[in-house]
Amino acid sequence: MKKLGMILLSTVFLTGLSVHAGITEVDAKSVIKYKNCTELNKDYKGGVAKSAGIKNKGGKTKYKPFVSAALYEANKGKDRDKDGIACEK
Repeated sequence: MKKLGMILLSTVFLTGLSVHAGITEVDAKSVIKYKNCTELNKDYKGGVAKSAGIKNKGGKTKYKPFVSAALYEANKGKDRDKDGIACEK
């Protein structure tokens, strides 16, 4: 009975991972290049980070950045201090 439970739990976990990977692919295809930081901050108050482990060089911020490598690459020119976070607030 325990084996059946573990198999079922593993299946549910792996299915969840594959669904999450599909969402990421769709988001990467619909990446927006914003005109300026004001426009980007309307959708992402804390800006956009290249990865979750990036630390802000510019000091204390009010909001946590949204993490998306594809969105960051599209708006890389808006990262003035070159810390891996574009338009941080």
